[in-house]
Amino acid sequence: MDMSTMANTTVTSMSMLSMGFFTSTTTPLYSATWSPTSTGQYAGTCIFLVILATIFRGLLAMKAWKETAWLDAEFNRRYVTVAGKLSKSERIASDSDSKRMILTENGVEEDVMVVKKRSMSIRPWRITTDPLRAAMDTVIAGVGYLLMLAVMTMNVGYFLSILAGTFLGSLALGRYVIAFEH
Repeated sequence: MDMSTMANTTVTSMSMLSMGFFTSTTTPLYSATWSPTSTGQYAGTCIFLVILATIFRGLLAMKAWKETAWLDAEFNRRYVTVAGKLSKSERIASDSDSKRMILTENGVEEDVMVVKKRSMSIRPWRITTDPLRAAMDTVIAGVGYLLMLAVMTMNVGYFLSILAGTFLGSLALGRYVIAFEH
């Protein structure tokens, strides 16, 4: 094969790879075996994508809810005082960043210690929390990649279905997703 034939073949094959959205009711999703052959099957595939995108938003909301619960559990955790070591209240009192102040409300005065938080501390690894967090992150990433692959088919119906599912999921559960959203 000479160079001009190879160049023409390359140009022809590259022009067949269009990078624009298109409408087709027979676009395969995830594999060649999942190729809708009728309008009803295409509609079913689009409904599946709406549900999958809604589930994705639900997973993000569940992760945010669990993170809040884990943080609350961390703050409510009881710690054992070791003999010979300062207690938490004694350490706070001796901390240079703590200030003794008086808190007043409705005529009642309370002597309090205000401590400035210096930096974000890393919570310890816990067998009850971290494997579940890792599993949730893995499922969220997997569903996100499946949605991304559906968008990458460049099928307008699939793309709009994912947007519709994202809208529905955010409408129903968006208030539960806090700052650490994906």
